[in-house]
Amino acid sequence: MLQVSRLKVFVEVAKQGSISAAAEELSYTQSAVSQQIAALEAETGVTLIERLPRGVRLTTAGSTLLAHAEGILGRLAAAEADLEAIAGLRGGQLRMASFPTAGATLMPLAIAMFRAQHPEVELTLAEGEPEEIAPRLYAGEFDLALLFEFEGTSESLVADLVRQPLFEDPMFLALPADHPLSRRRTLRLADLRAEAWVQTSSSSACARHVVRCCHVAGFEPIVSFESDDYQTVQGLVAAGVGVALIPKLAVASAREDVAIRALSPSSPVRNVIAATPEGSRLTPAAAAMGMIMTSVAERFADPAS
Repeated sequence: MLQVSRLKVFVEVAKQGSISAAAEELSYTQSAVSQQIAALEAETGVTLIERLPRGVRLTTAGSTLLAHAEGILGRLAAAEADLEAIAGLRGGQLRMASFPTAGATLMPLAIAMFRAQHPEVELTLAEGEPEEIAPRLYAGEFDLALLFEFEGTSESLVADLVRQPLFEDPMFLALPADHPLSRRRTLRLADLRAEAWVQTSSSSACARHVVRCCHVAGFEPIVSFESDDYQTVQGLVAAGVGVALIPKLAVASAREDVAIRALSPSSPVRNVIAATPEGSRLTPAAAAMGMIMTSVAERFADPAS
């Protein structure tokens, strides 16, 4: 195996045309340079330079090795420069993923702040539900992902991920603006036992949690329609075909013909977290984005926001 340090000495000898000049350039002794060349010739099994009365001359083998060595050292220098750029957030890539409601609210703000601070880092963003994103995060497809989980359940997508809690995202009741119950400022889930429900697809974590909450309230929800788009859910609610539980992040774009009410004594809450793969070193870009997300999350954690 050729050693990079010896290749560097060999290239300098070829460049300077003499061992003494190379030694001076490298701040080595002439003896040290001669030993490095001798060791390199022993490794390759061929003579690389011919010693002349004044200076040296490359052999055919030496000229061949020089062409390869310059390419190798050039690529190593480029690799070092790229790594320094990544470490200094002057280059590289940050691959992110987010669930839709955070992708429409928190992520745009975080991305704008990150780009303003680190414009040379390439950002990519994929969207999906937590149960879709988590396995891809485990597999190394993403460097950082926004996920959510519900307290008090055995379902956990982040058991083997590094979690960074951001904020709580409560779920509010959405019902038609002219619904008789809309005149009440707070409602209990039990008050909705006779209502038809609109919810996300039955396989989603949100839908399963809504069903669990209804069971705790003593009834089985009558699900009339399903949609994973909360704008569609609100449209169905506005049309009077059902009621729904909608997370606060989706309420940011609430319709005027939909009434949003808190549940008593408390609303179901999903915890929004930033997650990274466990056991892998956090990249500088992911660490920087995590700090930005924490800052941006503060405005969503504010109850008055």
